[in-house]
Amino acid sequence: MRYMMISLLFVASGVGASDFDAYLKQVSERALGEGISPSTIEQAFSGLEPDERVIGFDRRQPEFVQTFDQYLEARVSDFRKQEGRRLYVQHRDLLEEVARQYGVDPAYIVAFWGLETSFGRYQGKYSIVRSLATLGHDPRRSAFFTSELIHALKILDEKHISLERFVGAWAGAMGQSQFMPGSFLRFARDHDGDGRKDIWHSKADVFASIANYLREAGWRQGRGWGKAVQLPDTDLSSLKAKTWDTRCRALKYHSVPQLPGQWAQQGFDVTGLFRDEAYALIQPEEGATSSYFAGGNFRAILSYNCANKYAVSVGLLAEVIVPPS
Repeated sequence: MRYMMISLLFVASGVGASDFDAYLKQVSERALGEGISPSTIEQAFSGLEPDERVIGFDRRQPEFVQTFDQYLEARVSDFRKQEGRRLYVQHRDLLEEVARQYGVDPAYIVAFWGLETSFGRYQGKYSIVRSLATLGHDPRRSAFFTSELIHALKILDEKHISLERFVGAWAGAMGQSQFMPGSFLRFARDHDGDGRKDIWHSKADVFASIANYLREAGWRQGRGWGKAVQLPDTDLSSLKAKTWDTRCRALKYHSVPQLPGQWAQQGFDVTGLFRDEAYALIQPEEGATSSYFAGGNFRAILSYNCANKYAVSVGLLAEVIVPPS
């Protein structure tokens, strides 16, 4: 019954064989215009059919919204803590080499790696080309996913990976770092020097690619992310931000930033915060007695995934892997 419903939804979205073939022809013409070889396009699109499951996933709404505690319990798990520490020690030399080159704290590289794919264990098994073509043909976000499909063809054309191994998450995120194809072309790095940017199999390339992404996002080594904080019995309504950068939905829930000294005057414990760094308070959940300060590299973390719960998870996991000095 579930697959029948997805199929009906797929038909309702206007996906048909002839329409899909016409879409692929348009993409092929655009790809040729951007210098992608005809052989790459032909190989990628030969016999390609839309994936009904992908449309279903794209339409599906979450059954419930997890609280911060539920989210953190699931993601900053005992397994990720223990495995993060173990893998940090195992790859310390490589991580520190990458950290020196890109100016990014190595514990955070491991934290992103752990949260994105459980340290490379779960990268997804969906065809990147098929998923992106399916979503690009669908009218809801066609422009974005069509651009990502062109980027995916460029990755194949540059021979970073074979078509058979070009798999990832259902919406096109791929590799141990879960980059979208556009992010791959901008940020992926060939750290092991084999001529390919292999974020699927090369830990050197995975670590360097994550680090390069964060460096370009403005990472400042040693400046942390913020901290968990108990809420004082104080009215904080006046600190609610009136405007925010609408490109990142998470910022809607940040207060006006203040220096630690100002937060201390309002009854907050600011131990461990940098005195010259402004921090925003993340809007507490209803009935909560605690919340989180967001500062330091919090915005850089949000550039990877613009969700406050995700960013806090990265920070907490990194601090468990290598505690702040």
